[in-house]
Amino acid sequence: MQRRILTVGLLFLSLTLPALAAPGAKATRAARSLAERIVPQVADRFRFALIGDSAGHDVFEIEMEHDRVAVRGNSANAMAVGLNHYLKYYCRTSVSWYADDPVELPAELPRVPGKVRRTSRAEHRFFLNYCTFGYTMPWWQWRDWERLIDWMALNGVNMPLAITGQESVWLRVWTRLGLPADTVRAYFTGPAHLPWHRMTNFDHFQGPLPDSYLNHQEQLQKQIVARERELGMTPVLPAFAGHVPEALVRFYPKAKITRMSSWGGFRNDYRSYFLDPLDSLFGVIQHAFLEEQTRLYGTDHIYGADPFNEIESPSWEPDYLATVARTIYGTMREVDPEAQWLQMTWLFYFDSRHWTGPRIDAFVNGVPRGKMILLDYFAENVELWKRTEGYYGQPYLWCYLGNFGGNTMLAGNFRETGRRIENVLRHGGDNCWGIGSTLESFDTNPFMYEYVFEKAWSQPLPDDEWLRALADRRLGRADAAYRDAWARLADTVYTRHAELGQGALTNARPGLTGNGNWTTNPYISYDNRVLYAIWRQMAEVEPSPRRDTYIYDVVNLGRQVLSNYFHTLRDSFARACERRDLKAMQAAAARMTELLDDLERLLSCHRAFSMYRWIEDAAAFGTDEAEKDYYRRNARTLVTTWGERGQSLNDYANRSWAGLTAGYYARRWRMFADEACRAVGQGKDFDEQAFRERVLDFEADWADHGTLPPAQPAADGVEVARQLIRKYAVIGHP
Repeated sequence: MQRRILTVGLLFLSLTLPALAAPGAKATRAARSLAERIVPQVADRFRFALIGDSAGHDVFEIEMEHDRVAVRGNSANAMAVGLNHYLKYYCRTSVSWYADDPVELPAELPRVPGKVRRTSRAEHRFFLNYCTFGYTMPWWQWRDWERLIDWMALNGVNMPLAITGQESVWLRVWTRLGLPADTVRAYFTGPAHLPWHRMTNFDHFQGPLPDSYLNHQEQLQKQIVARERELGMTPVLPAFAGHVPEALVRFYPKAKITRMSSWGGFRNDYRSYFLDPLDSLFGVIQHAFLEEQTRLYGTDHIYGADPFNEIESPSWEPDYLATVARTIYGTMREVDPEAQWLQMTWLFYFDSRHWTGPRIDAFVNGVPRGKMILLDYFAENVELWKRTEGYYGQPYLWCYLGNFGGNTMLAGNFRETGRRIENVLRHGGDNCWGIGSTLESFDTNPFMYEYVFEKAWSQPLPDDEWLRALADRRLGRADAAYRDAWARLADTVYTRHAELGQGALTNARPGLTGNGNWTTNPYISYDNRVLYAIWRQMAEVEPSPRRDTYIYDVVNLGRQVLSNYFHTLRDSFARACERRDLKAMQAAAARMTELLDDLERLLSCHRAFSMYRWIEDAAAFGTDEAEKDYYRRNARTLVTTWGERGQSLNDYANRSWAGLTAGYYARRWRMFADEACRAVGQGKDFDEQAFRERVLDFEADWADHGTLPPAQPAADGVEVARQLIRKYAVIGHP
């Protein structure tokens, strides 16, 4: 009998041990593959191993095992964070979210003295924003996504928004409900504008969406969610929130479908339509969508749905809002009993006039407690958790936004962001489930996002020490001057959060005063002389070899310094115009033109600031020349007029990019200066209103048909910066 029991026991172990070992092997294999992608030349110098969690918290360890670096964690995600910790603090290197940016390592891998162990303080770590899929990623291929997913893992993100490829799901759903495929494709917008279509803001603009794009995005989404799951993440997929094609009315005339309020200055032709969640058709559509999406992409049971984003609810009665939330969640749960609903709270901030406390309470608690997860979307500015009694008990994530529209301003309240994260992790209540970032675009201030996600782990460095380590890895070595420059940046420049409607005056619609549109407010809270001095200090450092991150920093600061100084030149032109001093106007105009030329030359020194790349990546989606032109037009539109001629969002996505600066912004300013000088030379007043109409025509025509000037040859960004520092020394004078 004992022998039989022993035999059965051994058989049981032989069957169960492989099953128990499988998750560990899968996680370590995923971490090892990540290392092979990020640091292939030294990947064999790392050993990855799975360990248990720490009282329910994610954990990683790093220490030496003979001549290899042992990286252990309770998941592939935790091991990735451990690897990144080693790269940042021992190799002094940064891994960018862009595939083209190199990972620069020291000649010899440093040893780790002792053991490093960190545990997570924020179990849910969210990343991305609906808008990011338009302002940054509409033209991405798998190579780009692969690096971003690796970056997310290295920084501990475990809850990424994953909304790519949903249009192919919707095409199947709407055609099954009777709509012709051509009608559905015309309901979609152009690729770069899809985020706002998905958020119920508008339909049709620059549609129909080509089949080639639909098919590409479907295949891409399958790769995205597979890799995210492999690296221990929980992708947040979309759910139906009520947005329907107008054509659905013809097929379901009794359905309660209403036309939503206009958005962003778009004409009525583009207004969206909303199916009342209380209508029986709502559940039919939710079932069809989630079932088809799950068939294609699987599910991790968290779904993003955002009714009423920047549009008005059909009713503001709390009972109605509670019923809407209850019904939307109920239809999710009918398909997936484990469903949780992720809801961004930008609408509560953006439309605080309507979203009062009782209405928010009714809406969020229309869903069972713990089943609606709320993103405190712009918490570095306004912490809604404090204004809503901690979201009335529902779980929430504190999120840093940091960027609107991809505008390339130096922005971010570095120390205040850290203070707020520490406070919410200590005092935000048991329903504070974690932290995240909801950036609209990637293009500037990447260090702020590294900083935010590092706060999710135990023993975070004091700010001053963290900045010194940042300076070291941007430069590749410790340098007192470079450390001091970053400290000065944190204390004088990175003191204010990003603004909604921000941009350098160089990128604004020209005028004698102001900045042309609310979307390009050039306000800065620091003295540009201070930034000039920091720029000069950075450029005087001479690392050997020069890190790509160092070149980026020098170009990026110089871009902002010159853009700020343009304000001074424009005001000088305006004063000369007021005096009717034509000679002074012409001299000021020449200086403005020269600065824009110099700015273009500086921007051309680093690929991060390239309109050429944006357009080339868009055109690469075309299967023929007509499609290439279509994608180029859509790409140009988003970063210039944004939508139709003269609408309120014009220049919202302004960026100081090479090609865009010379081919678009500088041409607007030359038109302005030439017409103002001509008027004064003829003894007339400069008619700014008439000029505005002409510049509106220029903008619309360029978005439709514009071409970029020939790209400038590659140049040494540091040497160009040093030349410009000498040339514009006047900026640094009292």
